[in-house]
Amino acid sequence: MGQDPDSQIICVTGAAGFIGSHTVERLLAAGHRVIGIDNFDPYYPFEIKQRNLSKAIDHPNFRFEVADITQMRSFERALDGESLDAMIHLAAKAGVRPSLLDPIGVHHTNVDGTQNCLLVAKDHQVAQFVFASSSSVYGVNPNVPWSESDAVLRPISPYAASKVCAELLGHTYAHLYGIRFIGLRFFTVFGPRQRPDLAIHKFANRILKGEPISVFGDGSTRRDYTYIDDIVDGVVSALHYDANTYALFNLGNNQTVSLNQMIETLEAALGVKAIRDYQPEQPGDVPQTWADLEKSRHGLRYTPKTSFAEGIQQFCSWYQNL
Repeated sequence: MGQDPDSQIICVTGAAGFIGSHTVERLLAAGHRVIGIDNFDPYYPFEIKQRNLSKAIDHPNFRFEVADITQMRSFERALDGESLDAMIHLAAKAGVRPSLLDPIGVHHTNVDGTQNCLLVAKDHQVAQFVFASSSSVYGVNPNVPWSESDAVLRPISPYAASKVCAELLGHTYAHLYGIRFIGLRFFTVFGPRQRPDLAIHKFANRILKGEPISVFGDGSTRRDYTYIDDIVDGVVSALHYDANTYALFNLGNNQTVSLNQMIETLEAALGVKAIRDYQPEQPGDVPQTWADLEKSRHGLRYTPKTSFAEGIQQFCSWYQNL
């Protein structure tokens, strides 16, 4: 990138979230100055996001601003004329099922908000724009593992469609203004600080309380679960990528785990059996996700290191010590 990566000024949107807070801590540890942006969306409790930031908030190289990326004046005021080297755009209205209930809100945050981030990046002459996309863009694609070269994307939820739109906006800004846009397609991220609405977190809570867990379908659906530390490795590596002005990469674990296997692994780590409540499959859910990592290995030197079982142990240890 032509700059010393140890002295960058980096804006991180969604800084108080699950992935955002881990990313902020890694960047600070590497010597970067970080400006964190978050609007404390009430999708889950303020106290959780506040706790996520507890390790970073007093760091001398961290400045945190409450701002909404969909409100340009608020966003610009938060940056206050800062000179930025890079932007890591993690803020989003997340989740396939919630997007079925609020498709307009999802589009507004994920598409209009990304448009604003790209405008800010252009105005601040940001050279490197790292974007959190999603494996959901592949839709129901029978050609597994999924490769970035799969040109035809068939998203089946408003959330997935919003991520496709955002990737295309990135291509436009890369073409028009020379912003290097790196889209990272995350595959089912889990680990400490995972959002409380996500399956592993929600299941752990219910299992420990002796409450039934909702299993949609017969438990055969499969996910490529990726541990948070591996995801952050990929995000940080993307800051160094300089081969093309526009690139998309999968960040996964290249292994699939069935829903039934996930529950069994969680039961073993918690030492408690789950009460399973089988329900019909949910609209918008895909039968499997599976990342081809060949491009990421070459372009980002990305190699996931944490097995699913080890990651579940780490999550359960964190959860039981809250």
